[in-house]
Amino acid sequence: MTSESDGVFRRATYALERPSEFKYVRLSEPNQKEEMTSPSPELSRVARTRMSHEFTDSRLYERLSKTVPISSPFAGVLMHLSATENKHYEFWRKYAPDEKPKLDRIKLYWVLFLRRVLGLTFASRFLDRHESSVVKEYRGLAGLIPETDKPAFEEMVADEQEHEKEFAQKIESSAVRYISFVVLGLADALVEITGIHAGSLGIYNRTEIAGLAGVVAGAAASLAMASAAFAQAKQGFQGSARLSAVYTGVSYFITAIILATPYFLTPVMVYALASSLVLAVVILALISYYSTVISDKPFVRDFLEILLIMLGVTVALYFFGEFIRVSTGIKIN
Repeated sequence: MTSESDGVFRRATYALERPSEFKYVRLSEPNQKEEMTSPSPELSRVARTRMSHEFTDSRLYERLSKTVPISSPFAGVLMHLSATENKHYEFWRKYAPDEKPKLDRIKLYWVLFLRRVLGLTFASRFLDRHESSVVKEYRGLAGLIPETDKPAFEEMVADEQEHEKEFAQKIESSAVRYISFVVLGLADALVEITGIHAGSLGIYNRTEIAGLAGVVAGAAASLAMASAAFAQAKQGFQGSARLSAVYTGVSYFITAIILATPYFLTPVMVYALASSLVLAVVILALISYYSTVISDKPFVRDFLEILLIMLGVTVALYFFGEFIRVSTGIKIN
């Protein structure tokens, strides 16, 4: 053993015999938490809100996937969307690690209700309608995101933009395919039947006769509309021409019955017409909203277009009925 080795051995032996005389220094390890940049208060505030939204959407898509058979392609689409939203939740959660996500139960149960009543496609499109505003909001938050997280952030924004395409390509039902024929039947019935009733004000003294006139006209017009829809569907429509005719005719006749009902409940013609118009506006609002959600179009414009046409025809036929009464002197009791 060399003298240098002998010295090292003696110092090691001395340290073992008198450990109190030696200081042990622990090598420090990099503190990763200290090296990470703390999120700004504004980013933390946004993260707390967004993580709850994404968490709720993830659970919603998961619940929706359980309302269809597991073999259905819809189930795979919805589970994929649930996983995507959960990934977005994890992204925001790291900026507020001590915060627990808040499940929006009102939104959850409302969308599940819409799914049961109006179908899977409507519920999914309703849930996805806010994606454009979410993308716009995310673009405004880009300056708050640390540079190291920018790639993940951009991927999340791209995911939100792809949601609409996901639905358009893979989620479709027969109600969606034939929605244009339903809208056609409803819109025509609202315009024509309210016009017939308005024209009856100057000719009929009894509301029951005006109501019957609307029902008879509705039955005849529903058959005519069904025939027209059948012929239209034969020209390259990707669906059943018979179902197209059924959707158009049935929606027309049912609307005619609803609009005629007030005329059998009150003897006052003005009250009957006012009640019928209120029902017409309600039906128009419902079908316009359903159609605009499915087709992703602005609700107000579509609603106002048909409403103005309906009211215009109602006023025009009222004056026409008055003109017939005055010019011919005919008044049916």
